[in-house]
Amino acid sequence: MTDHELDSPELDALFAQARAPTPADAGAAERFLSGHRHRQAQHLARQRARRAGWVGTLLASAAAVAGLTVLQPAPELPASAAYAAYQSAWGDGW
Repeated sequence: MTDHELDSPELDALFAQARAPTPADAGAAERFLSGHRHRQAQHLARQRARRAGWVGTLLASAAAVAGLTVLQPAPELPASAAYAAYQSAWGDGW
């Protein structure tokens, strides 16, 4: 047998020691998870901001279209027999 065989007791002890969690491992895991949570929160904030930007753009566009339609003069209505009959039935001050 050689010194580098897989079933040596020293190698088994080394693997058992590597599998046992330590306080440093717990700290590293917490640092990793807090960084992951931070990146996830940043990603969600960017998504909300992007969504809010679209809503603001849509509202501004709707306001501009509404403003242009209000400021535009009303078209002249064509004189028709029905309109004349309605006006004569209600009088001039309707």
